[in-house]
Amino acid sequence: TWKWVVGPMFLYLCERLVRFWRSQQKVVITKVVIHPFKTIELQMMKKGFKMEVGQYIFVKCPAVSKLEWHPFTLTSAPEEDYFSIHVRIVGDWTEGLFNACGCDKQEFQEAWKLPKIAVDGPFGTASEDVFSYETVMLVGAGIGVTPFASVLKSVWYKYCHDATNLKLKKIYFYWLCRDTHAFEWFADLLQSLEAQMQERNNAEFLSYNIYLTGWDESQATHFMMHHEEEKDVITGLKQKTLYGRPNWENEFKSIAGQHAGSRIGVFLCGPEALADTLNKQSISNSEADPRGVHFIFNKENF
Repeated sequence: TWKWVVGPMFLYLCERLVRFWRSQQKVVITKVVIHPFKTIELQMMKKGFKMEVGQYIFVKCPAVSKLEWHPFTLTSAPEEDYFSIHVRIVGDWTEGLFNACGCDKQEFQEAWKLPKIAVDGPFGTASEDVFSYETVMLVGAGIGVTPFASVLKSVWYKYCHDATNLKLKKIYFYWLCRDTHAFEWFADLLQSLEAQMQERNNAEFLSYNIYLTGWDESQATHFMMHHEEEKDVITGLKQKTLYGRPNWENEFKSIAGQHAGSRIGVFLCGPEALADTLNKQSISNSEADPRGVHFIFNKENF
């Protein structure tokens, strides 16, 4: 028995040693941004830190707990000189981090008072393959939108500097959210992208649909009265917010019709039930002919 146990235990000890070594490397919090509805953004710097879009890191804050490591998706782009995460306050550990960063105080927090942070990573996810396709569908559910913040930022940086080398030509972005709480910080990014793409006469590059899935008919009716206004009354975007859930069969058929003979990457960050639905649609809408349209499904569940 010991021969079978020694190998895995050795690998486990190596992994723990690597994590301990990484945790000792200095991480500097350069900025803490408080977003509405108790969501905070931590911008950090670490010597030798390199990332790709959609990756995640493990974070430990000794001031909150000396043993707990928690995974967070990176919301910054590789082109930026810092890396960032967005943390929504939903439990004891995140509440402790919120207070440790001084976000519960009204006065300005000095940088030297910010807590020490240990970071392990980054680690890869399926979202890294976004730039391998000419056409992609990005589907985020709730806070699952965070990896696509990194993707969209990186796309913008690449588009600004050298769009000729960018293989990715079209993005279909879907965001499903139960309420409007998460809109504030992410809508700003979409507004910036929307404005910049229009300035460069390439507004068709990004097609996005935002769905409010948790609203009843009376709430939706109130905002539908403002549907004719130039910008959406909730997000401030030109694209109007939709209510309910998307008809995935119609969405896949529409995209397949517009991109015949293409390999289309489908990327999800969301619950398992939605992953099953998108996987089935990807299979059923892919053609048997190798020269036909094919949907390649990639998922990241939470």
